[in-house]
Amino acid sequence: MTDYGANFGKTIKKLLDEKKYQTLKDVLVTMEPADVAAVFEDIEEERMPLLFRLLPKELAAETFAELDSDWQELLIRGFSDSELRELLGELYVDDAADLIEEMPANVVKRILAQADPQTRREINEILRYPENSAGSIMTTEYVSLRPDMTVAQAISRIRRTGVDKETIYTCYVTAERRLLGTVSVKDLLLATDDDAPVSAVMDPNVISVTTLTDQEEVAQMLSRYNFLALPVVDTDGRMVGIVTFDDAMDVIVEETTEDIEKMAGMLPSGKTYLHSSSLDLFRQRIPWLALLMVSATFTGMIITSFEHALAAQVALTAFIPMLMDTGGNSGSQASVTVIRALSLGELSFADMPRVLWKEIQTSVLCGTALAALCFGKIMLVDRLLLGNADITAPTAFTVCFTMALTVLIAKLVGCSLPMVAKRLGFDPAVMASPFITTVVDALSLLVYFTAANALLF
Repeated sequence: MTDYGANFGKTIKKLLDEKKYQTLKDVLVTMEPADVAAVFEDIEEERMPLLFRLLPKELAAETFAELDSDWQELLIRGFSDSELRELLGELYVDDAADLIEEMPANVVKRILAQADPQTRREINEILRYPENSAGSIMTTEYVSLRPDMTVAQAISRIRRTGVDKETIYTCYVTAERRLLGTVSVKDLLLATDDDAPVSAVMDPNVISVTTLTDQEEVAQMLSRYNFLALPVVDTDGRMVGIVTFDDAMDVIVEETTEDIEKMAGMLPSGKTYLHSSSLDLFRQRIPWLALLMVSATFTGMIITSFEHALAAQVALTAFIPMLMDTGGNSGSQASVTVIRALSLGELSFADMPRVLWKEIQTSVLCGTALAALCFGKIMLVDRLLLGNADITAPTAFTVCFTMALTVLIAKLVGCSLPMVAKRLGFDPAVMASPFITTVVDALSLLVYFTAANALLF
C-alpha cells in the first residue's frame, strides 16, 4: 500500500474502533475504488463485511472488482442472498465472469443462483471463449446505434441506456448486429444538424478484433491506436462486445508479471507476493531450480573432461567464473531485448537474419572491447600487481580470445532461442536468463578449453 493509502488506512481503523460509522462512510465515498480495496485488504477479516456494507452500491461494486479473489470469496460467504443479488446487479458482466473464474465450485453455484437469467446468459457467453482471448476479457455492455437514427435520437438513446454501459464515449453503429462504424459522443454533441442521420457523422473505417484474438495483441492495439475501447466481432462479423482500456491495462500487468516470473526461472502465479504463502513460493521456484541444477551437470562434465589441461595450466582455473559470467550476461542482454521486441510485436521469426546480423555486429564490438580490457587487467593486475608468474602473455591471449568468442556465441544464442521458441508456439520468456545462462556456461567452457588445447599445448 502507498503512504497515501496507509494514512487513510490508519484513519479508517481509528474510526472503526470508535464506531463512527457515518464519518467513516463520508471518508470512504471520497476515495477511489482501488484505494478503498487496498484499505480493505489491510484490515481484519471479521471487519470487512461491516466496512463493505457502509459503501454506496456503485462504489461497493467497483471496490469489489478491485479486490483480490481471496477477499472476494470471504465477502461473498458473508453476504446474504439479497446482498449478493444486489452486488451482481451492479457489477459489469466481464467483472462477474472474472469473478466466477476465480471462485471455487460451491461459491460459483451460489453466484449463478442469484444472478438474473440475462446476466447468467451473458456470463456463460464470455466463459465459453478460450482463456486469454479477446472474447474472454470483453464486456457485452456497449452502446449500439442504428445508422438511420438521427443525431437527436442517438443522444436520447445514450441518455436512456448509457447508465448500464461500461463506456459511452465511443458508440457503435450496427445493422442486424453487423458493425458498420463508430461515432463518439463528442461527434454527436458537436453535430450542427440534429436531424442528420448517424450514418452521416460516423466513421466507417473501424478497427476491430475477433473473439479469438489473443488478449495481449488486443492490449497492444489499444495502446497503439490510443482507443478507449476496441470492438469485438465473431467469426461471422457480428459485433458481440468491446474490450475497454482498463481491461487492457489488466492484461498488460498480468502478461508483464508472467514474463518477469518466467524470465527469473519461476512458474507464473496469480497471487500477489504478500498473499503467497511460503509453500506457494516453493512450488513456483523449485521446478526451475531443480532443472537448472541438473542441467549444470553438463558444465561439470566438461570441466572433468579437461582436467589434464587444468592440471598443466592451473592459472586457467582462475578465469572460469569471469568467462562464464560474461557469457551469461551477454546472452541475457540479447535475450531480454529480443523478448521485449517479440512481446510488443516489433519482431517476427522472419526477422531472424536481420537480428542475427545485428547481434553479430554488436558482439564483435563488445567482444573486442572486453577482450582488450581483459588483456590489460590480466597483465597489469593478475601478473604484475598480484605477482602471479604462471600467467603469461599466451595465457592472457587465450583468455581474451575465449572472451570475445564467448560474447559472440552468447549473443547469438540469446537472440535466437526466444525467436525459435515463439515460432514453435512457446512463450519466449521461458528462454530468458536462467536457461540461456546455463546453455552459455556450457558453451563458454567448451570454447575455453578447446582454445587452451590449441594455443597452449
